[in-house]
Amino acid sequence: MLTLRKSSDRGFADHGWLKSFHSFSFAGYHDPAHMGFGNLRVINEDRIAPGTGFGTHGHRDMEIISYVLEGNLAHKDTLGNVKGIPPGDVQRMSAGKGVQHSEFNHADDQTTHFLQIWIEPNVTGIPASYEQKTFADADKRGKLRLVASPDGAEGSVLIHADARVYAGLFDGAESAAVALPAGRKTYVHLVRGELEANGKPLTAGDAALIENEANLSLANGKSAEVLVFDLAP
Repeated sequence: MLTLRKSSDRGFADHGWLKSFHSFSFAGYHDPAHMGFGNLRVINEDRIAPGTGFGTHGHRDMEIISYVLEGNLAHKDTLGNVKGIPPGDVQRMSAGKGVQHSEFNHADDQTTHFLQIWIEPNVTGIPASYEQKTFADADKRGKLRLVASPDGAEGSVLIHADARVYAGLFDGAESAAVALPAGRKTYVHLVRGELEANGKPLTAGDAALIENEANLSLANGKSAEVLVFDLAP
């Protein structure tokens, strides 16, 4: 079964300095029908205005992934990490037993556009940790590149969760077809462009929630960038 979740159906918050679309219930947006999907809890599409950002705040027992599309996200945390996250990088922060961090856009004239993703961990109370890696466009072109996994396979960032995250770029005749593990959930989030998932058209911000399907086919992309999540039920 494949269920479409249109971009226009997401929650939206405009804080002036921050504009955010929520795929699942978050903060002031609450929809009992969209509390998460499997162990995927949050996908927020955030745009941070120049010279602003999230002040220091805390998290516990959550795997948090940042995926930057435009601009640069300045990260600072109580683990001692001070990093810039540009497009092409995947950042993972395991909140574990507790961590404080901030995220800012220090540019004078450019909005930072990124996805904030939360996945529920399969272990709690572990020491907080941080990891960041670059994944070249060439490695995602016309295929799904593993970028996050519970075992760090293929050079992906390591998450303490029963989930795998893939990123892909598709345009024109480029396509991918993959077998889906039985008993799992698959979430397809189109970051930008246009793409068909199992023949269903998606535009930027749309998602396909997939259960009890044997295969996933991605085709007919138009400047498409996509994230695919293999999730515990």
